[in-house]
Amino acid sequence: MSITVRNLTKSYGAQKAIEDISFEVKKGEIVGFLGPNGAGKTTTMKILTCFMRPDSGDAVIEGHSIHDDTMEIRRRVGYLPETNPLYHDMNVLDYIEYAGKLQHLQGEELARSVRRMVEICGLGDSKHKDIGELSKGYRQRVGLAQAMVHDPDVLLMDEPTSGLDPNQIIEIRNLIKELGREKTVILSTHILPEVQATCNRVLIIHEGKIVADGTLDDLQKRFQGADEIRVEIKPNGVSPDNITASLKAIEGVTHVEKTGGDDELTFVVYATPGIDLREPVFRTAVKNNWVLLDMHRSGTSLESVFQKLTRSQ
Repeated sequence: MSITVRNLTKSYGAQKAIEDISFEVKKGEIVGFLGPNGAGKTTTMKILTCFMRPDSGDAVIEGHSIHDDTMEIRRRVGYLPETNPLYHDMNVLDYIEYAGKLQHLQGEELARSVRRMVEICGLGDSKHKDIGELSKGYRQRVGLAQAMVHDPDVLLMDEPTSGLDPNQIIEIRNLIKELGREKTVILSTHILPEVQATCNRVLIIHEGKIVADGTLDDLQKRFQGADEIRVEIKPNGVSPDNITASLKAIEGVTHVEKTGGDDELTFVVYATPGIDLREPVFRTAVKNNWVLLDMHRSGTSLESVFQKLTRSQ
């Protein structure tokens, strides 16, 4: 097991940032550490990187405890905090070399690692520029380079795409997925599309406690609500009330909601979980001579799972 967390607790005065959290992460996993702002994500990251000690509990990373082997853990972990630790007046190559020296790289090993980071992070065209001249997306790439320059076994990233434009977000996501083939990655974020696009497993934390742990499919199945079909119909003179009544009469339908105008109507048809209504809805439309303009099915989304688990009581 690459990372094992057992019963970590950390308080700031009377406020518990995390409370008795436990989880495990295997090598080669990209785990999304998901939660609202203030849920305890950054506190957990700081404890795992030995920036901060917990009040109680332990974490073992690559066989080393955060209480006993802090320097060894720092050698094995690459950390990209939410606020990128960059010196804007330094040249890109100089900064990556400086980060390597902090990790005790030297000589040809250091030079080879710097060249590799420039290639992996796509910094070839910017390597001779000062960091302050770079766009935010390229500064994020430099931050990733400093986190990876010592070829760590574990990567911890706190909001790695925060503030980036859509093209930059896609580039960083692709880079993270590539890195996840060889390393253990924990990606802390509150951005749901980030998790869906990048991660193969999700940990959800709320008010300092782990409230869910599993793959996206597992979580969606576990918290599955009613399936729904969204149907857009041109009624050809049939009243919306008659359409609603016909849809309600389909076996498995639990509820029908009408939206839209009178010329092109949209209905949301809710079904008992696990029932696919597309075929019976289609047959009903044909039978009643409705013009079916659009129909699509949606089940339980990660967004709805997140809302169920993190909604304040």
